[in-house]
Formats: sequence, structure tokens, C-alpha cells
Amino acid sequence: MDFFSVASGSSGNCICLGSDQCHVMIDAGISGKRIEEGMNTYDYTTSDMDGVLITHAHSDHIQGLGVVARKYGLPIYATKGTADAILQSSSVGKIDPSLFHVIEAGKTFFIGNLEIYPMSISHDAADPVAYLVSDGRHRVGVVTDLGYYDADIVSHMEGLDALLLEANHDIHMLQVGAYPYPLKQRILGERGHLSNETSGQLLGQILHDGMQHILLGHLSKENNYDELAYETVRLEISLGDNPYRGNDFPIEVAKRDRPSSLIRL
Repeated sequence: MDFFSVASGSSGNCICLGSDQCHVMIDAGISGKRIEEGMNTYDYTTSDMDGVLITHAHSDHIQGLGVVARKYGLPIYATKGTADAILQSSSVGKIDPSLFHVIEAGKTFFIGNLEIYPMSISHDAADPVAYLVSDGRHRVGVVTDLGYYDADIVSHMEGLDALLLEANHDIHMLQVGAYPYPLKQRILGERGHLSNETSGQLLGQILHDGMQHILLGHLSKENNYDELAYETVRLEISLGDNPYRGNDFPIEVAKRDRPSSLIRL
């Protein structure tokens, strides 16, 4: 199973993953040109994708979807709330409604040989989900844009072989930064984003000996930076009530402006 981030950050997100038989794109939140260039880094093309999975309808996850849909005609998988929000959005332009395949949070579906579980998350969007994807041998999670996690989310994320997990902001940077107070409260709230600390705490609950790679993603451009996210997450793992240390697993910060390394499971 191959897995890499084309781009990940508060300004745009696009992830590629799949098996020898089938590949999917998760979100199309950057330009079609950047998506294609990122795919080409590892000898893929946008047309190689068997579908686009959309997590939710915020612009940093769909801004390139209109171009991708019109140029390549790829099937689009999204919850009804997300699909309706996309079709009502003027920013993506006209998309053929027949391209949409409505999925339901908590109900597994298949694209080719990929088994896909859309996991319900708490975020200020219409019916948002994260995705857990298996090819029958390995299982990968792409989990961003969640204001909090609970025992149900932890249970679904157990046993992953690789994971892209949100580490959106440093709490202190956000609190003293230039964002207006209502926006700060939104980000810190239960329908906002995971901080570096919370991301590390969640990892501490799901790590196991078989975890092969971790990508930290969806970093805020204004309220975080790579080294701080990386070190904070590692420290939270080391200090947590788990048998691991922060350096026991490969951890990489996904970039907003270029692809991550190719993770091959």
C-alpha cells in the first residue's frame, strides 16, 4: 500500500493512497495544477485515481475539486451534507451531480479492493468525516479537522499501520496571536482543531508495535511550525501513559507546499 501527502496545511490538503490495484485521493484542497505536479513526484497522475474522497466542504479541502471533476470526471465520494454543501458552493464552479456517490458516516464501502470506513468527527462543517482505508493487508488513516476525540474514535483508529493525524496549532501561539477572539475560540472548541498536545495524546492511545509511519498534518501557518509540532507530539508520547517513547516511531511533518515522502507499507 502506498501513502503520501501531496499537500497538508490550513491553506490546502490533498492526500494520495492506495494498493497495486486501486488508488484514491482524499480531498482536493489545492489547485488542479499542484495536485497533478504532486502526483507526478511519485509517478502517479490525477487520472490514475479511482475516486476522490472528500472529508468536508471547507475550501482548504475542496478548492481544486471543480477542476479535477471537470477535467478527469473522477467519482466523488462524500456524505450527503458534504455533497450538498459542495454543490451549493460557487467557489468550485459547476460539478456534474452524477459524479457524486453519497456515503454515510459509520458505514464501510469499497472502491476496487480498498475497504473504506468514513469515521464521523466533530468539526464545524456539514457531516464531516475522516477516512480509514484498508487493502486487506494494511490499514491507513487520514484524520484531520476534529475538535476532540473520544473512546469511539480511539477504538476505530487502533491497529493502523500508518496515519496522517492533525497537529494544527500550538495553544500558546494561538492564544497570543493576531486571530480575533471568536476565531480563537472556534479553533480551540469541540468543533475546531486538534492542538499539538492533543495530537500527541491521541497518538499515545493508539500506538502499537506495528505502526510503521506517522505524518503530522494540517498545521496552521500562523499558529504552528514544523519543529514545534514535531517536538511537542514526541514529548506527549514520551510523557503519556503508554509503553513508548517519542522516537520509537518514524514521525514526519507533512508540508503545505510540497509532497511528503512516499510511505510504502
